Amino acid sequence: GKVSVQFLRCGDAFGSGGRLQTCTYVNAGAIQFFLDCGASSMSAAKRWGINPNSVNAILLTHLHGDHFGGLPFFILDAQLVSKRTQPLSVAGPTGTEARIRSAQEVLFPGSSQVQQRYSIDYFEWIDGRRTQVAGLMVTPYQVVHASGAPPYALRIECEGKVIAYSGDTEWTDALISVAHGADLFICEAYCFDKQMKYHLDYRTLIAHRDALGCKRLMLTHMSDDLLRRLEDVEVEYAEDGKRVIL
Repeated sequence: GKVSVQFLRCGDAFGSGGRLQTCTYVNAGAIQFFLDCGASSMSAAKRWGINPNSVNAILLTHLHGDHFGGLPFFILDAQLVSKRTQPLSVAGPTGTEARIRSAQEVLFPGSSQVQQRYSIDYFEWIDGRRTQVAGLMVTPYQVVHASGAPPYALRIECEGKVIAYSGDTEWTDALISVAHGADLFICEAYCFDKQMKYHLDYRTLIAHRDALGCKRLMLTHMSDDLLRRLEDVEVEYAEDGKRVIL
């Protein structure tokens, strides 16, 4: 079947280039899901006409606000506005449920205690273990990015396609396992050639391009340093709203 991947938001934590915080929407027909859910994700979903109730699962790579900060808003919208009734699956690192509940309390006091009209099923990643989440098969691979809980890159099988996503990380050979043979590898390229701890630069990524073995590579989570050099980039890169069909 056809799988549509839309970058609702592809920015970094700082809004570089006016891009908003990370959220990718995947529509595989029977199943629809978000890859990460940055703080501005509800605005993004509504701007692109996506009904939040159609989202079956939210898959989180790591627990930084620009990757999971949209959850308190999503959960509140589901209860008060979208009137969700079907279950929502949320998968992420160890401690995901507690971190989301803490964020709910900080942002909307009392909201984490409300009994929702729909169930939220939480799953925790275990490095290298293929896990079923809402009908998807997801294999998490631990990467290198300090975020208070283990960070992961994700390899997702849906409708006969494989989508790989780096999350945030410096170079690690785990990315080869994640990306190998994938129909699409969505990969962070934070800087052009400046090497930063916990982040990946374009030059390093391209040096490993052949080893990755993915069919298609798409850069995301770019800082101003890389955005200024886009004319020197020789692979595809995400833009807010950009959609690709696999």
